[in-house]
Amino acid sequence: MSTRTQLLIIDPQNDFCDLPEAYRPIGPLTHARQAPALPVAGAHADMQRLASFVDRARSALDQICITLDSHHRIDIAHPGFWRTGDGQPVNPFTSITAAQVRAGAFSPRDPAALPRTLAYLDELDARGRYTLMVWPVHCEIGTWGHNVHADLKAALSTWEDDNLTIVQTVNKGENPWTEHYSAMQAEVPDADDPHTQLNETLIRQLDQAELLLIGGEASSHCVRATTEHIVAHLPSGNTHKVVLLTDAMSPVGGFEAQHAAFLADMQARGVRLMRCEEALALLGQTSDA
Repeated sequence: MSTRTQLLIIDPQNDFCDLPEAYRPIGPLTHARQAPALPVAGAHADMQRLASFVDRARSALDQICITLDSHHRIDIAHPGFWRTGDGQPVNPFTSITAAQVRAGAFSPRDPAALPRTLAYLDELDARGRYTLMVWPVHCEIGTWGHNVHADLKAALSTWEDDNLTIVQTVNKGENPWTEHYSAMQAEVPDADDPHTQLNETLIRQLDQAELLLIGGEASSHCVRATTEHIVAHLPSGNTHKVVLLTDAMSPVGGFEAQHAAFLADMQARGVRLMRCEEALALLGQTSDA
């Protein structure tokens, strides 16, 4: 009997890819080539390998789901939300804690946002998973950077045509008051926003697979957080069905240790690590097609 296989691709978007010039269109207003906002070294090659994997394994893939990081310009993890204690802009890649805000080193540009901001940072500290990071504005809804990598999008379109099946799309990050690395749950769920709470429906769907393949960007953050939530909440508890495609993901620069720790932890929990070629062999797809 053939294996029922699902492929989960996490945030395969232009803004996360170190794209060469040929993949970067001319902006109609700037007349300059578009630049990815938060490129991950190796991500372009990752997405090309993943596109090839989808093309070669297309008859063996029963369902494909992609997640899309989806942000507004003003967001608690973007520079425009913040200012320094002396009123200056906050640069990307600045980490901010509740203690720093209370000490006056940073504050929201909107003074009315201070109570909610402190409540969020306090809860983030208590959970101990991440410190708030101010990222460059990225994956802004409606922009080129929000779009799926071109090679992968072409492969997904071919898969849809061949299988008469739609690629499932899951957006995350639209709530500006909480970081949302994991596609399964925001870092601090908002009680008034179901989209930030644990997506039990999606986890149950993924658990129906006999084989769940996972790739995407970045392995140090969104792939890591999503996979951790899946593994922690799989109704079947069968983590051996989960396969991380290790050459279809890369870490954010400076977070290589988190990438290595994530892979080691998942392997210890029963998750399998495979390169795309190994996964193709597992699926019985060993020749280019």
